Amino acid sequence: MSFDFNSFGCMVFNDKAMSERLPPDTYACLKESIDEGLSLHPEIADTVAEAMKDWAIENGATHYTHWFQPMTNITAGKHDSFISPQKDGSVILNFRGKELIKGEPDASSFPNGGLRNTFEARGYTAWDCTSPAFVREDTLYIPTAFCSYTGEALDAKTPLLRSMSVISEQGMRLIKLFGNHTSKRVNATVGAEQEYFLIDRDMYEKRLDLKICGRTLFGARPPKGQEMDDHYFGRIRLKVAEYMRQLDAELWKLGVSSKTKHNEAAPAQHELAPIFDPVNIACDHNQLTMEMMRVIAKKNNLACLLHEKPFANVNGSGKHNNWSLSTDDGFNLLEPGRTPYENMQFLIMLSAIIKAVDTHADLLRMSAAVVGNDHRLGGNEAPPAIISIFLGEQLTSALEQLANGNNPASKHRDKILEDVATLPTIKRDDSDRNRTSPFAFTGNKFEFRMVGSSASIACANYVLNTIVAESLDEICTRLENSSDFDSEVRAIISDIYKQHNRIIFNGNNYTTQWVDLAKERGLPNLCDTVDSASAMIAEKNMEMLIKYNILTKVECVSRYEIMLENYIKVITIEANTMLEMTKRQILPAVIKFAGEMSNSYNSLVKANCPNKNLQDMVFNLSNNISEISNACDILEKAVTNLQDISGTHDIAVSCRDSVKTAMERLRCSVDATEVIVSSEAWPMPNYTDLLHRV
Repeated sequence: MSFDFNSFGCMVFNDKAMSERLPPDTYACLKESIDEGLSLHPEIADTVAEAMKDWAIENGATHYTHWFQPMTNITAGKHDSFISPQKDGSVILNFRGKELIKGEPDASSFPNGGLRNTFEARGYTAWDCTSPAFVREDTLYIPTAFCSYTGEALDAKTPLLRSMSVISEQGMRLIKLFGNHTSKRVNATVGAEQEYFLIDRDMYEKRLDLKICGRTLFGARPPKGQEMDDHYFGRIRLKVAEYMRQLDAELWKLGVSSKTKHNEAAPAQHELAPIFDPVNIACDHNQLTMEMMRVIAKKNNLACLLHEKPFANVNGSGKHNNWSLSTDDGFNLLEPGRTPYENMQFLIMLSAIIKAVDTHADLLRMSAAVVGNDHRLGGNEAPPAIISIFLGEQLTSALEQLANGNNPASKHRDKILEDVATLPTIKRDDSDRNRTSPFAFTGNKFEFRMVGSSASIACANYVLNTIVAESLDEICTRLENSSDFDSEVRAIISDIYKQHNRIIFNGNNYTTQWVDLAKERGLPNLCDTVDSASAMIAEKNMEMLIKYNILTKVECVSRYEIMLENYIKVITIEANTMLEMTKRQILPAVIKFAGEMSNSYNSLVKANCPNKNLQDMVFNLSNNISEISNACDILEKAVTNLQDISGTHDIAVSCRDSVKTAMERLRCSVDATEVIVSSEAWPMPNYTDLLHRV
């Protein structure tokens, strides 16, 4: 079944729908707010709401919801119908401007880091008119920001919207200094590649760990994983291809520009990549994509896993956050041009980013910290936890030459495959792609490869926007106060390279030598979420976030608390799930199997033909049962001991150092037992079933 591309965005109240349904003056007023980042005029709210309601009802909507992004990495919203009862017992369909602009969800029932008590429940959602509303499953979804009664941001979107204003302001200062007086805004644009696993739904339902935790807590290495490199970019299986077709069709209706799909490195792993959008729309679209992935999977008797590490011993999943800066009239500020060595605006923008990432490497690392990512970062499948920048040898050389007072020369770009007459001539790019670097320049954008597959991209992008805005602010101030613009540009590039070149690394980030070199350079190595969270309350970071009105001090502290609270909850849930699986499924099954093997051995002994191999198996099973039981007791004690610890940070540390260690010991014992128990006796699907069933 082919897709009617005239239907792209048909379920979105987009610019086309607005221009057709709104009076010209109302449309112009709303368009001004959207395009120029201005406050919405309240007097047009009723007119917009009425048109939006009529459009939504025509597209099957009976309800509306203020769709927001609490600090849970997923979305939320309460659904209200359009009906308004009348005295005669009938109803009319009604939707007013005040209902469009403002909603009131409970602010105490979402993560808030102590900002709201249960008896202080009121919160507000406010319409984000820059991100279009859409209809899905009989409901009009209205993208909104979410704050407490006292005004603190309780969501991921509010600081993102604030950061968009800041990066636009500072970006405009820079391009005006370089002579651009036609552009009106600078927009952060993002394309978020999304990796995921698809497994058989029936297999999924038989694994308590997958249903509760999103990852397998037990599982021995399968005979075949990804060793043959035969899955990446390989033929897409028919069932998966049909899933992808349905997913694309639904996303296209919702205006999500899903562009690329392919198999990823691990068996059962795949990727979807969209075209770039303004960052707040990209964030909304990525959340929508993750939701639709799960919905479409269930309809196809599949389960979509978005956890960063659902299976041990095969690659996990990330979300490559491709970030760039563009003007409202389409000029990419990270486009090097044909002669990047002479493009001073590009080089100074590059320098601003280098300075930003080096100064706030800890904060950027924090922005990618979720519990699942701790299993993945630094595992030769994802970037290490050490932040560095890949520029490529040619751009690095250009900056180095400028720092040394020389004029960098343009280098001839080689042609490749010239020896095959039937192939087109291909010019080699100025730099390679580094798949081991957490923050790599890839032609006209930076690819932040560290973000976790289950996470919202909002935090990573408001951090990126703000740290770069801070650098641009300092650079523009120097340029504005300089009497010799061209000389000052070169001086700034030179100064930044000399002060911050430690963050540039063009080699293999997976090697132990890089870890040692990074330590010598003084780069932070924040290996896990517990250590990374502290960057949110580091003095230099809070000062910057407060200065640019991204977060207040209490909002910074609340996010720190939420990160640690979430870490504690996830580890505790995983530990309790392991205990339940071990006690109620694994130990009974292994004991039963060991008994059957023991009876078989005793029968052979009575028949005067004992089997040494069978005797060894029974002995090993007995030892394994004891080890599993002991490991289970140790884990249970580690979880119980958390009750005696006070302070969120100390509890999180104990979860990391004690509970996770006990979990690893229990897993090792169980996985070692799995390989000597028959597949019929093992109480859950194994890795081969899960990874090679679809």
